[in-house]
Amino acid sequence: MDKQIASADEAVALVPDGATIMMGGFGLCGIPETLIAALHRRGTRDLTIISNNAGVDDFGIGLLLRARQVRKMIATYVGENKEFERQFLTKELEVELVPQGTFAERIRAGGAGIGGFFTPTGYGTVVAEGKETREIDGVHYVLEAALKADVAFVKAHTGDTHGNLVYRHTARNFNPVMATAARRTIAEVEHLVSPGDIDPDVVVTPGIFVHHILVGGPYEKRIEKRMTRHDDRS
Repeated sequence: MDKQIASADEAVALVPDGATIMMGGFGLCGIPETLIAALHRRGTRDLTIISNNAGVDDFGIGLLLRARQVRKMIATYVGENKEFERQFLTKELEVELVPQGTFAERIRAGGAGIGGFFTPTGYGTVVAEGKETREIDGVHYVLEAALKADVAFVKAHTGDTHGNLVYRHTARNFNPVMATAARRTIAEVEHLVSPGDIDPDVVVTPGIFVHHILVGGPYEKRIEKRMTRHDDRS
């Protein structure tokens, strides 16, 4: 039951070239920084990355894009990464953009063993091209397939050696649902504790979904865009 793995480098050694990887996070919040950095160091290539966004140019998934380790991105938003934009426009990178709610539900479906679902989002747009459509009770729907991956990289605030995970505030985002939708889930945590130290009532991702766990860090926890306001009311 002890699922602790010695290091991120040892964890990413389990990921082959050509793998499909889900990576948790929203913007730069809750991303598996340590695992991404280790994957970058290892040089694993020809990857399909399923993530809400592509990070920024010099951090997160941006490191993998800059090193040309990514073949395809499945994401909802990629506007903060100039290298992503360049590779997309020059057709060096295959891209599948998915509406964010559909993206989340496709991953949930993958984890729940559901092959697909009908959603009204995207009907009549390029999102629906090549997909089955259906009218149900007067509403037009598009059939969307489930999303699954070979590996999921997730980041949690606290975990135990059995793989039970607890997230902190908005860093929870896509991490829990991605943990359910991969053949192998690797979790990095800020704090690793013994079984029984986490109140079962607060566990978000049960250990049954987690195959390996490691202590990550040190974390930069960058802010994607720092906004300030000058107060001149005095």
